Amino acid sequence: MQADDWIIIPARYQATRLPGKPLLRIGDKPMICHVLDRARESGFEHIVVATDDERVQEAVHEHGGRAILTSEGHESGSDRLAEVADFLDLPDEAVVINLQGDEPLMPPVLLNQVAQLLRDHPEASMATLMVPIIDRTEFHNPDVVKVVANNQGQALYFSRSPIPHHRDEHIGTGGDIDMFGFRHLGLYAYRAGFLRRFVATPSPEIERFEKLEQLRALAMGALIAIDIAEQTPATGVDTEHDLERVRTLLLD
Repeated sequence: MQADDWIIIPARYQATRLPGKPLLRIGDKPMICHVLDRARESGFEHIVVATDDERVQEAVHEHGGRAILTSEGHESGSDRLAEVADFLDLPDEAVVINLQGDEPLMPPVLLNQVAQLLRDHPEASMATLMVPIIDRTEFHNPDVVKVVANNQGQALYFSRSPIPHHRDEHIGTGGDIDMFGFRHLGLYAYRAGFLRRFVATPSPEIERFEKLEQLRALAMGALIAIDIAEQTPATGVDTEHDLERVRTLLLD
């Protein structure tokens, strides 16, 4: 990491399926504090939580971290990141890592990988990571975001549909396919200047169709650097089942 690299952790208090999600307990501390621990383990000097709730801010402060209160009206974590980037007056060239506040099992090595990926590709405005999909059910699951990349390590498209389409294989009823495609990980590195332009740009139709924010960047003509993750992380916490699974993995 470099001196002007930042990890910003967006943590919205109210979640539809898990109200108060950042403060749900995993062992002896709230989930947001586990996420903060993963960020600290990466070795980054600058780490801040961006939240809309004073209770989350207080929990982070009690854990020795820094949290900044943001607007309750943000529609996405990127909006929350941009507000904090402006509050901190980050230079346009600063690298901002978006570590979502419901990823207590994110391998710290991936935070360094995605930051280095963006630094290694000065032509890119963003960087992100992907992992192979080897399971048919996962490939067809609309909750799993798929990505297709070119040979230069740039993302071409993201979708909830199974992409690429295997025209000559009837997926789901047999075949010898070892890998169906790539799952996109919701971990991003932005240049702060692009992040500001990104949140100021209206959502294009394709973003609204797929409900995938990264498609706005592609619609803007931005290049997104992408690589295979050095480790495959467990999924984040969206449901009560996810929470129990994470509790088991972290506390065993």
